Amino acid sequence: MDDPAQAAQTIATFLQAFTTTSGLRLRFRVKARSLKPRNAGNGETSDGSHPGSAPPEEGVGKDGPRALYVEFTGPDTPLLTARNGELLNALEHIATKILRLEPNEQDRVAFDADQFKANRDRQMHESAAAAIERVQATGEPHAFPPMNSRERRMLHMILSESGLPTASSGEGPGRFVVLYPKGADTSAPFNFSAAGDTQPAPRRHDANQVRNAFRPRY
Repeated sequence: MDDPAQAAQTIATFLQAFTTTSGLRLRFRVKARSLKPRNAGNGETSDGSHPGSAPPEEGVGKDGPRALYVEFTGPDTPLLTARNGELLNALEHIATKILRLEPNEQDRVAFDADQFKANRDRQMHESAAAAIERVQATGEPHAFPPMNSRERRMLHMILSESGLPTASSGEGPGRFVVLYPKGADTSAPFNFSAAGDTQPAPRRHDANQVRNAFRPRY
């Protein structure tokens, strides 16, 4: 993302087309945030007052590269956050593809709606702290519920501060993070029953539920 201002305008154009064609009652703002904390403390630039606006100082400067942050508001934000933010995550993924970001750059684009992800991140920090305490006390691994790739990356980073090893297990939408005690073998597939863990198994869609979702409605 060599030109954050141009990237912001590209994302705004995409979202304007999405909201117009979908008919969803949504408003959005594109902001820029430094990936490194500012000396002043808050690490966030000023933001514009309309979609696609970008502060003139955006770019790669002494504060490091900038990330684009999109915040949705409006009556239809619950549709974005339903099913654990499925539509919100899909829009974010499409935006990274439009900008042609490499996998290691995709964290430079973040979408949120009515603080849904911000609240999820806070809950993630709390559950990570509880899991670390549990693993250290019991010596048993702890499996977290299935998460998308963004949340798994964030969870790995949070847990790394404990010095305990982590690994991802499972496939597709059922992929999840496991926190292990020190010295544990993280290369073998995680076994819920062997670990005595009570975390839910990876999500599976009921066949009738899938059929009903695609059944014609007259």
